[in-house]
Amino acid sequence: MSEPVRIAVLPGDGIGPETTAEAVRVLQAVSGASLPLVFETAPVGGAGYDADGDPLPAHTLAVCERSAAILFGSVGAPRYDTLPRASRPEQGLLRLRKHFDLFANLRPAIVYPELAGASTLKPEVVAGLDILIVRELTSDIYFGQPRGVRVNEAGEREGFDTMRYTEGEIRRIAVTAFEAAAKRQRRVCSVDKANVLETTQFWRDVVTDVHKQFPAVELSHMYVDNAAMQLVRAPKQFDVIVTGNMFGDILSDEASMLTGSIGMLPSASLNAERFGLYEPIHGSAPDIAGKGVANPLATILSAAMLLRHSLDQQAAAARIEAAVRRVLAQGLRTADIAAPGARTVGTREMGDAVLAALATG
Repeated sequence: MSEPVRIAVLPGDGIGPETTAEAVRVLQAVSGASLPLVFETAPVGGAGYDADGDPLPAHTLAVCERSAAILFGSVGAPRYDTLPRASRPEQGLLRLRKHFDLFANLRPAIVYPELAGASTLKPEVVAGLDILIVRELTSDIYFGQPRGVRVNEAGEREGFDTMRYTEGEIRRIAVTAFEAAAKRQRRVCSVDKANVLETTQFWRDVVTDVHKQFPAVELSHMYVDNAAMQLVRAPKQFDVIVTGNMFGDILSDEASMLTGSIGMLPSASLNAERFGLYEPIHGSAPDIAGKGVANPLATILSAAMLLRHSLDQQAAAARIEAAVRRVLAQGLRTADIAAPGARTVGTREMGDAVLAALATG
């Protein structure tokens, strides 16, 4: 029997505990003698603040440090919005990204055939869509210093943040994107705002230089405003999109709606050693928390990414992804992806269906 592999489970807030529970059940179903998975749960976000007065308690960080990967739910709720910024739930996630240097955020946007009609765009525009957004995750304006609110020379208050990238930070995310594209359709579109921002002109220059190492991959450049338009005009023109932290945050959420629901999109955040944090890209959805209606498929697909990228368990990951496809082919839908008037299932029922498909697949 192989040595147990520890997975840190951080359910977080809102619907996070509900969707994470289903993903853990699916991981348990593929666990066995050759892949013995052990799960350790700890609070994060608002739950961490409630437990320890900190969105990333020391105990939670210790659990993550002794684990092979992190399965993450979601964080945030309106009742925490008045806390000092350092104590807000989102800071727990940002600190995890920085602590483990999780610089590469992979966000696939795939339109399953059965869900082409669930998109707000015409089915012929999105049918067959398969985009990978590679977002740099540990720098840019989200982490740049200095930042804050001050009184300027005119005596007026002003807010300021700093957009900042080092050459090394750009090079490593560009390499990640080119390597991913080499296994797909061999096309990378680098998104920036080089016509306005010095930082992103530098980004473009460095990405162009890195491209010399990958002559078999086609490179194009696009301004972020045009990229946002092209994603809704002709999204299938893209294969891999690589971009900075802020632009990637916005574009990947836009891309999620091409698929029919943000509840369908998983993500992986990786460091150079392939240690990763895996989470759905949706938020905590406090309005439906506790109602058992949330879509768990993004979290389940995030668990498949965990197996593929951090544990190198390609077959197990493929089994889970195939099970999700079979469930969709059977017509099961949560409310967010259901056609008007269609029968819907809840969070637990959808998890049960994926488990049944795993058992028979």
